[in-house]
Amino acid sequence: MPQQSPLDVPEGDPFGPHNLPYGVFSTADEPRRRIGVRIGGHVLDAGAVAVALGSPYAGVLLHPSLNPLLAAGRTTWHDVRRALTAWVTDPGHRETVEAHLLPLGEVTLHLPYEVADYVDFYASEHHATNVGRMFRPDGDPLTPNWKHLPIGYHGRSGTIVVSGTDVVRPSGQRKAPADAAPVFGPSVKLDIEAEVGFVVGAPSEQGRPVSLGEYRDHVFGLFLLNDWSARDIQAWEYVPLGPFLGKSFATSVSAWVTPLEALDAARVATPARDVPLLPYLDDSDAEEPGGYDLHITVSINGQEVARPPFSTMYWSAAQQLAHMTVNGASLRTGDVFGSGTVSGPEVGQRGSLLELTWNGRDAIELADGKRTFLEDGDEVTLTAWAPGPDGVRVGLGEVTGRIVGAP
Repeated sequence: MPQQSPLDVPEGDPFGPHNLPYGVFSTADEPRRRIGVRIGGHVLDAGAVAVALGSPYAGVLLHPSLNPLLAAGRTTWHDVRRALTAWVTDPGHRETVEAHLLPLGEVTLHLPYEVADYVDFYASEHHATNVGRMFRPDGDPLTPNWKHLPIGYHGRSGTIVVSGTDVVRPSGQRKAPADAAPVFGPSVKLDIEAEVGFVVGAPSEQGRPVSLGEYRDHVFGLFLLNDWSARDIQAWEYVPLGPFLGKSFATSVSAWVTPLEALDAARVATPARDVPLLPYLDDSDAEEPGGYDLHITVSINGQEVARPPFSTMYWSAAQQLAHMTVNGASLRTGDVFGSGTVSGPEVGQRGSLLELTWNGRDAIELADGKRTFLEDGDEVTLTAWAPGPDGVRVGLGEVTGRIVGAP
């Protein structure tokens, strides 16, 4: 009986030919970093196949990062994806393609792009409402500006790390309301934020805002993102200028970027607006829905603790991009922006321990004991899927990080 080809991906595999996310990998025998495309349980050396098949796209695929491909623009993204799909599905290419497939377990995955700038948003009404109820119990849970613009802050791009990188517990100042003075030490309220990240491909000109309709011309793809948060450090430092050391120590991203084209079947309408939007954010006449029906699962030490639904996000990625540039700020290839914590209306849909435990009041039960916030040795994993064509699922690459003690 002939051996099954790695290209014969089982029916319904979320990483079949309908998906084809991009990453960067190396091997023990060849430490040089290369662009790879995931197909089932294997990685395709995209540049090597392009050369072997005499493809005109070898030039953008023979690099140690995705940045040249990102910068090439939407037409190239579409054409390269169409070529890759043909390579893994056309029987005439099978022998050549199989020679450049490697099992996932035999490769090392790296940060797939060179990060330029990083912006993190606060786009879930459910998350923002929960946080407001916790910290402003006698007032309106949402700030007056929340439904008028996507609130965000500029983060630290140099500490974005690829999935699998250990996260060192941060130290800093913290002060409880009853304390007379702040103390210094490791965070005791280390948390997660289950998010979706977006990476910019084509840059924009400084001084020229990017409109809602130009979203697909500039954003290459999306991925899972965990914006680790030291809640106690943040609570003491953030007034009046917002997040700083409580966020900047680490942001974990998936090793795989899912191109937007792979998620066409997952587009959904954003929640109904109850506050009129200014014209540059008004997507009521948009040609396609602004949301994505992504189903996220949060696990700690292998145990599921939440299922945040991305379809509930109030502000879309296109609106975030438009707001981020409306003042004339330019986009750079490799810019990353995060959605902010994804939370739904139910308790089991909350994307942070801050919400799941209501700031430590209600511990969650794990197999190895109760948790309010993360302990050293805890490993957090985000996974997700989205509806794909003809009823199949599109898998998003997981993002995992393990907490290690402060030095």
